Amino acid sequence: MINEAYPGQRRMRDMVASERPQERLERLGATALSDRELLAMILRSGPRGVDVLSMSGQLLDAAGSLAALLRWSAEDFMQIRGIGKVKALQLLAVMDFAKRILEQENNDITAFDSPEVVARHFRPLVAGAEVEHFWVLCLDRKNRLLRRVEATKGTATNSLVHAREVFRDAIKLSATAIIAVHNHPSGDPAPSRADIHVTRQLREAAKVIGIDLIDHIIVGEAAKDPNRLGYYSFNDAGLI
Repeated sequence: MINEAYPGQRRMRDMVASERPQERLERLGATALSDRELLAMILRSGPRGVDVLSMSGQLLDAAGSLAALLRWSAEDFMQIRGIGKVKALQLLAVMDFAKRILEQENNDITAFDSPEVVARHFRPLVAGAEVEHFWVLCLDRKNRLLRRVEATKGTATNSLVHAREVFRDAIKLSATAIIAVHNHPSGDPAPSRADIHVTRQLREAAKVIGIDLIDHIIVGEAAKDPNRLGYYSFNDAGLI
């Protein structure tokens, strides 16, 4: 395990005043700080020979972006020199705190009336997910959420789901419509053959049960989506 205590640590208080993120935050506000400076405010100090801003830069370089840190585990954080177990757990808590804020904001959505709205709702839930999850949004006649149900949780490559698992809660809640949603851990939301097959099954089951299947949406990442959307809508593709 990497020791967090390094002789000669360069803390923020050792920096020239004009360099300190804390002083910049106080004078200019949080929006004036870069991602690196915001991380430095959380980290507070770096190992010997490396100032905290440089360590923040190493974190961002290793992750690729600030948003990518939401996917990191404590072990990932501990790969950065100067971050031990305690600091790694603190960072993990901060990232989960951010995800919960995003989820609560998205829960304020009154109507799931577009794939963009659905994808935005699920992004905090899929951030860092290593396996596929299959959810069902049970909706009323105005597309307002009655309940979000996790129908299945799969492996890293697939999440098998049966129509009875998808429609079970919708029937109990007297939902008039559902939206099926699952994630691709790879980040690429392009549908697989299995995804297309499941969608066809759900489409036919919906006709029999009398509950509308509004859409089936695959959530990924915009950076790994050739269309730069970060999601795939079967409805938009004309497959529902």
